[in-house]
Amino acid sequence: MLPRLPERTSALPLVLGIVLVLVGGVGVARMVWDRAGSASAEAPGGVDRLDRNADRADRAADPRAARCDGAPLTAPRELRGVWITTVENIDWPSRPGLPADQIKQEYLGWLDLAQKLNLNAVFVHVRPSGDALWPSEYAPWSEWITGVRGQGPGFDLMQWMIDETHRRNLEFHAWFNPYRASQPAPAGAGPDINALAPDHPLRKHPEWAVVYPSAGTTGSRLHFNPGIPEARQFVEDSMLEAVKQYDIDGVHFDDFFYQYPVAKQEFPDDGAFQIYGRGKSKGDWRRDNVNLLVKEVSQRIKQVKPWVKFGISPFGIWRNDATDPAGSPTRGLQSYDEIYADTRLWVREQWLDYIVPQLYWNIGFEVADYAKLLPWWADVVKTTRVQLYIGQADYRVGQPGPWSDPGELDRELALNRKYPQVSGSLHFSAKNLRADALGAVSKYSAHFYSTPALPPLMKWLPNNAPAAPSVTTAVEGGGVKVTWKGKGTSSAVYRVADGTAKLVATRRGGDGDYTGPKGTYCVTELDRSWNESAPAG
Repeated sequence: MLPRLPERTSALPLVLGIVLVLVGGVGVARMVWDRAGSASAEAPGGVDRLDRNADRADRAADPRAARCDGAPLTAPRELRGVWITTVENIDWPSRPGLPADQIKQEYLGWLDLAQKLNLNAVFVHVRPSGDALWPSEYAPWSEWITGVRGQGPGFDLMQWMIDETHRRNLEFHAWFNPYRASQPAPAGAGPDINALAPDHPLRKHPEWAVVYPSAGTTGSRLHFNPGIPEARQFVEDSMLEAVKQYDIDGVHFDDFFYQYPVAKQEFPDDGAFQIYGRGKSKGDWRRDNVNLLVKEVSQRIKQVKPWVKFGISPFGIWRNDATDPAGSPTRGLQSYDEIYADTRLWVREQWLDYIVPQLYWNIGFEVADYAKLLPWWADVVKTTRVQLYIGQADYRVGQPGPWSDPGELDRELALNRKYPQVSGSLHFSAKNLRADALGAVSKYSAHFYSTPALPPLMKWLPNNAPAAPSVTTAVEGGGVKVTWKGKGTSSAVYRVADGTAKLVATRRGGDGDYTGPKGTYCVTELDRSWNESAPAG
């Protein structure tokens, strides 16, 4: 549940608290407040700007200027995604314990919606809290599927989801919460190890567990201790298991590493700090723990499957410029200082293929203005190859104030397009897209998602662009049926209109067909990294 924002009054205290709580993974702009500090920024160091510019993704049109019957091919290249949240059944399944057929039908309904809106990727919550949506050697089955911790649905849910997602030519990004080990009681196990599934790893290794906030505090839960190297290795292994066993397109983290601060309680990791502190201050040590996780996961993914993308969706503020001159013109919670996430460093070191800052505030919000944070993030990625997508706050539409205007998200997406560094958007979350509060989704979809789009190229990923397909066309009734055979992972169909060949459809696999109105058509083949062949028609 998401509480509404408090009303702004003229009697604002010096410290303005805005708390938006979401039990699910991607979360929201949980806390924004006026805050000044004196902590110094950690210098990233070692940044070779020339090398990074050399392999940066080209976000413009394909330079080959391919043509179809003399007309240049044009296809939007942007990520259009949606988060599908499983924790506490926020999006899917609608409740735990459903029959397998209903679980499947509900998931297919989300894919139907993604296709209807011309999205090209889904980000599915497969490790909400130390559990798994696949038969894992490292984690119990998620309770949000069957209603019983550790009990599976009787089939390989992950494999089925990936197959159905790919059948519709959508990317499947597996969304993990690395360190969460339980959800708050009564829905989850809370801080009680004995309430976890019998095969939960913290039962075997209670020394890895941290309770935060403290037992008896609202929201109390278990975490894997980020400061214990063996726990970090285990968490990495549990996620790499999915990379090795399944044909996922990406590994995705949200903003949860160290827990957001609660009631001024200190995260209880003194014991680990004394053993593993490495001579650092506690803040630097915690940041380094998270940095090691991000760096090691990045390296290990590429060692196993170089084509699998890795990205993170962090809280939208790195640091405020009052704290650090390199920070954003904001006055909110600072992920660097409060949750030990040095998000700017991850980009500068290029440990990520993409980053999705959660810009869950409206244009003009004085504490954290979307229109000021957007260019700040564009500047962060500007001299790197890391692609920038924006986390959009569909869940906020209909709340009092600026979010009662159905055009807010429409204006935000329009603003995104003014910055060439922005390569797409990711919408939180699926149920809000379906609800279409105030018609906001219909509005921005008509303006910006009216045609299909190919995901943006990442030129540093393997390039195995296939040969052009063989294509035949036949007049059928008042239209044309295009049939082709090729060897790509997927195919793209273009139709010539008004002097350009525009993308009208995509299909999974190298062979396919498409029926449309009379006209001239061409087809291209694409590899799994979306490198495109020459057109044939």
